[in-house]
Amino acid sequence: MLFEMLEMDKLLGLYKYSDFSTDMLKMILSKAQKFALEEIFPTLVEGDKDGCRLEKGNVHVPKCFHRPYMLFNKAGWNCMTLSKQCGGQGLPMIIRTAAHEWFMHNFAFCSYPVLVEGAVHLIHALGSKQQKDKYLSKMLTGQCGASICLTEQGAGSDMGNITVKAVRQPDGTFKLQGTKIFITAGDQDLTENIIHIVLARIEGDPARTRGLSIFIVPKYLVNKDGSLGRRNDYEIAGIEKKMGIHGSATCLINYGNNNNCYAELLGNEREGMKALFQMINKARIVVGLQGLSSASIAYLHALKHTKERFQGSSLLDLKNPSAPRVPIIQHTDVRRMLLWMKSNVESMRVLIYYTAICNDMASGISDPTERWSGIVEVLTPIVKAYCTDIGFRVTETAMQCYGGYGYCNEYPIEQFLRDEKVASLYGSNGLQALDLATRKMVMKEGAYFMSLLGEMNTTVAKCGVIAVIKDLAEDVQSAINTLTDVIMFFSSCSREGKFYILLENAHPFLMMMGKIVCSWLLLCEAAIAQETLLELCSIKGVTCSDPSDLSRFIKKNKDAAFYDGKIKTAKYFIKNVLPEINGTVKAIKSEDVSIMEIADESFSSC
Repeated sequence: MLFEMLEMDKLLGLYKYSDFSTDMLKMILSKAQKFALEEIFPTLVEGDKDGCRLEKGNVHVPKCFHRPYMLFNKAGWNCMTLSKQCGGQGLPMIIRTAAHEWFMHNFAFCSYPVLVEGAVHLIHALGSKQQKDKYLSKMLTGQCGASICLTEQGAGSDMGNITVKAVRQPDGTFKLQGTKIFITAGDQDLTENIIHIVLARIEGDPARTRGLSIFIVPKYLVNKDGSLGRRNDYEIAGIEKKMGIHGSATCLINYGNNNNCYAELLGNEREGMKALFQMINKARIVVGLQGLSSASIAYLHALKHTKERFQGSSLLDLKNPSAPRVPIIQHTDVRRMLLWMKSNVESMRVLIYYTAICNDMASGISDPTERWSGIVEVLTPIVKAYCTDIGFRVTETAMQCYGGYGYCNEYPIEQFLRDEKVASLYGSNGLQALDLATRKMVMKEGAYFMSLLGEMNTTVAKCGVIAVIKDLAEDVQSAINTLTDVIMFFSSCSREGKFYILLENAHPFLMMMGKIVCSWLLLCEAAIAQETLLELCSIKGVTCSDPSDLSRFIKKNKDAAFYDGKIKTAKYFIKNVLPEINGTVKAIKSEDVSIMEIADESFSSC
């Protein structure tokens, strides 16, 4: 995917990434795999069992997290995309994404460095020289942790209701007063200090989001010489008892109980939301990656289990009572679930990686038409919502492959399921759907969507001349045409004053578009796989037109099996998952408004 389909090595021709080589990028991914297997994965179960505890106002995270956290920062896995001049690695986002896919299966652990990464990028983008000098170096070395403090009771997704108040001081600093809830990594004992990025309203500023500003609130104030000063005036009033990610501290924070909570303005006053979106777009891709990583590890565990668990006889021996038991992977329904999971994992991966490399192209070249950045804008809410919803469904299906064993905590699937669910709650997938349907599709008068549509149509046309996948290309082209038709339908509804049709169908539309984009990308993979498979057959003297000869070759040759798997996976997804959009389109075009017609009282009549 990285080197054959997305041709990632072409990024090295851009000045921004010219210091890297293909071998260096491959080495980074190899080291990421090694670190994940040796340091992060072994903490998964122990971290879940130990969880976090609050003692005397301080949070203690699982002890097993301390060593990998230190090594994680020492190796430079945090802030991989930050420029070298600022202390980062200066790597492409796609490499950061591929490396972190290895890590994100243990999001309880990853929540701590990921929050630092977000805070670092904000301070780097908005901070004064003094703020950068004071905070960034220790955040990059892992001496300082971070959290992003947005949510309040009554002001979760509706940030305009934020009530935390910042009171201006004569020296230009501020004092905060108020409460934040659900703050991931709000406190921990991994670092000597924690830098909180807090969204608040300066006293007297306008209501709703236009009056919000961002502040730096350190756990310990930092003296001019870099040493730590007094403990800031905020209280960790509690940590949430959650369904999953038990090793991640989700905190309730009270600011200014003693009217002395020190805060520094970050960036300009009343530009808090504008500044946050610099981080939020990348954060959405990170959360989508959480969905992929959880789904991938759940699928791989289920695959292993189905190969090792013997139950039932072969379908060919159903009438033979003495027939030997076979691995359950030989049963048709198990194979259906496995291929469904495999196709969804691979489609999510290519969707996320494609979005990441578009981001790299946008930042690495002069892009006056905003072609690449526009594609990123359109795909980002799909990455976040589609991949977290489907990621949970894959994990759930993996549990089904285990049967009753999967429901028991002696097997890892139930933890994967618990840990993954939260990913769809961050940033509410319903809001991502509204963002796509009401904003992203019409940005720049639809130019961003047209950039994506142009890429899709061009590559599908190329795939259509490949005999083996011609029918798949036709199916995908038909789906792309359907997507365009639905967008035109929404536009017509809006002109007729039926804007609620779009609002009611925003989430189904996002999921529909996710399946179409994923089908397109899997088709591109299949085209490359078919070409490479033909080359392998030619080298080995295999007659591709002879099904039995080809089948024997695939069973004996791992490379051939890999590329054939790509083709079969794309075929399954396009023939079995993609057609689901037809039902969605029928429902959308029915113009049914039951969602708004039903009275609130009628919901209780079940």
